[in-house]
Amino acid sequence: MAKSLKVGDKVKVIAGDLKGKVAEIVKVDKQAGKAMLKDLQVRTRHIKATQFNPKGGKKDIHVGIHMSNLKKESK
Repeated sequence: MAKSLKVGDKVKVIAGDLKGKVAEIVKVDKQAGKAMLKDLQVRTRHIKATQFNPKGGKKDIHVGIHMSNLKKESK
């Protein structure tokens, strides 16, 4: 696993459906070993209406890509 990856790094996806795509890291989840990439793996979650959020609605969230599937791009 690439432990040297941090927020702001440009990385290339080396495995999976997104193989070959280049993106910037937005967030890193070290416990799960995943990185969230800008504009890649974004899903829409539907939020149920509650007392604190009476309208409910939709929210875009990042789904992480495992760090073993990422390679740091050289500058």
